[in-house]
Amino acid sequence: MKICILGAGKMGTWLTDALCLDHDVAIYDPNLEKLKYIFNTQRLTRLEEITAFEPELLINAVTLKFTIAAFQETIPYLPKNCIISDISSVKTGFQEFYEETGMRYVSIHPMFGPTFGNLKSLREHHAIIISEGDQAGKKFFKDFFSTLGLNIHEYTFIQHDETIAYSLSIPFSSTLVFAACMKKQDAPGTTFSKHFDIAKGLLSEDDYLLSEILFNPFTSSQVEKIRLKLKELLAIIDEKDTKKMKKFLQEVRNNIQ
Repeated sequence: MKICILGAGKMGTWLTDALCLDHDVAIYDPNLEKLKYIFNTQRLTRLEEITAFEPELLINAVTLKFTIAAFQETIPYLPKNCIISDISSVKTGFQEFYEETGMRYVSIHPMFGPTFGNLKSLREHHAIIISEGDQAGKKFFKDFFSTLGLNIHEYTFIQHDETIAYSLSIPFSSTLVFAACMKKQDAPGTTFSKHFDIAKGLLSEDDYLLSEILFNPFTSSQVEKIRLKLKELLAIIDEKDTKKMKKFLQEVRNNIQ
């Protein structure tokens, strides 16, 4: 398949590496410097070159903030039968946009950052394919993700954002609160060190990406659950109530079984 990837950021370049051996791949970025170390892939810097390439599939891998704008800029240069796709972590407004374009589309979410994009160690990671998409596009990504050993899930646009609010917003919020209360320690415990590494990894992500995940319309109710559980735990600590603490810990253990 002829595949054009928009954006030579970390995820865009990772996708070229993952796809270029089995497909005819091009990557578009107006910044030639970003294309310097890309191999086995056509490097495009002008929109007219996308037209000449005639992609069958366009994967939009630009920053979430600019995803729809990048589509709007690029679509006039695409063949009418080209499938357009995104990899965004929040899908709010995407279904409406896709339907307005009148083009075939497929929306996906590889649920791992490019930092973890080692092709040899993805079997514990997950990917979501949005069910409303084009059948051929969904099949392509299902086959692609299967070759990587990813765990594949299919959700609607709304189900995706609900799931992300739970699976990303809760750990993101908890980690941010941990980091906000952090002070350097000369002899940190093992648990502290693990949380510290998670916090460093999270905060290495783009600020806008973190904001958009937390601004997911389903996030607020999930963060409210954290607030209520913290309030409950604080009351138990203040009261030094052993029975309530034992009950609280048992409930938590039940949650993770």
